[in-house]
Amino acid sequence: MSTNGKAGMLTGVRVLDMTQFEAGPSCTEALAWLGAEVVKLENPKGGDAGRYANTEKPGIDSFYFMQFNSGKKSITCNLKNDDGVALVKKLAREANVFIENFAPGVVKRMGLDYESLKKENPNIIYASVKGFAEGSPYENFLSFDMIGQSAGGVLSITGEPDGKPCKPGVTLADTGTGMLMAVTILGALYRQQATGEGEHLQLAMQDAMTQYSRLAYAYRDLNGTAAPRAGAKLFTTGNAPVGIFPCKPFGKNDYVYIYTTRAGNHHWERLCTLLDRKELIDDPRFVGQKERADNEEALDEILTTFTKKYTKREAMKLIG
Repeated sequence: MSTNGKAGMLTGVRVLDMTQFEAGPSCTEALAWLGAEVVKLENPKGGDAGRYANTEKPGIDSFYFMQFNSGKKSITCNLKNDDGVALVKKLAREANVFIENFAPGVVKRMGLDYESLKKENPNIIYASVKGFAEGSPYENFLSFDMIGQSAGGVLSITGEPDGKPCKPGVTLADTGTGMLMAVTILGALYRQQATGEGEHLQLAMQDAMTQYSRLAYAYRDLNGTAAPRAGAKLFTTGNAPVGIFPCKPFGKNDYVYIYTTRAGNHHWERLCTLLDRKELIDDPRFVGQKERADNEEALDEILTTFTKKYTKREAMKLIG
């Protein structure tokens, strides 16, 4: 089990949370896990739309909603009338952080943009999670997870080499952006403690995905062509053996992933010892990183023969 030392690292920090669905809520949930008091402001007519994004049972909050809103307090506030907006401004005077992920232009129309709340609390940290950054040709576009992943290049490097782009199974643009915003807020809180100053933070899904895909952009700069899709392999190439190998009882998820570093031969030599095939260490086909990469198909056959003898947990224990 992962441990992070003492609990309550953000005790005393109050976060006013006007986010919905996943990108914003995953950020504020992380802050709540660290001990911040997170007060979630919701529409009195139904609350966060994520509450009913997936309705497993009528009248019960969706499992989706529960996954991203643990540890928070919740109040309702009607932002369509002046009293509701005044209440938010009153709460903002006592908050360290305010965060929103509304569609472009919405908070300004409500009178709850950064400049408006700064008048109420000059020291407030105001965080905005958006699909696209200000100045982008798409800045007024709406965005959800798969849009952010597409625009940031993630789909272009996911999938089989001869297939179309593929969406990863994880909601990287939503939760990944939320985690980056949480880190950004922590930095702003540290500066706030030192200087007393607040600021406006903005993070766009597209930019976050570009950051997570930076190896692909570096590949393009180095090679002059877009990074290829490589399936279970690595588009950066050079690592072999590496990939997914079948295990008993050969069900749809009975595979083990094997990775060997290209930084020297030590992983390869240990693997040969495990396979009881020490003669492969001096085999001309596999003597160096380049030779192994050039003869990857032969390596894959050798490893497949080995992994088929074991379940994935047995293989993982042996290889690990």
